[in-house]
Amino acid sequence: MDGTKRVNIKSGISVAIVLKQDQQSGILTDGIVRDILTKSSNHPHGIKVRLMSGEVGRVKEIY
Repeated sequence: MDGTKRVNIKSGISVAIVLKQDQQSGILTDGIVRDILTKSSNHPHGIKVRLMSGEVGRVKEIY
């Protein structure tokens, strides 16, 4: 699924995000979505979310 569209992301789903400090290396962090932080319906770099662990990043993959 496409991580750039807000409609594809719901609280409680498993995703892989890229954290701000990992943007250059492209390292992904897996987790469960707690909150959706991006207000617009889409974003070219991925919708920004907060995971259950508290980490914040942009969605790159949806499982």
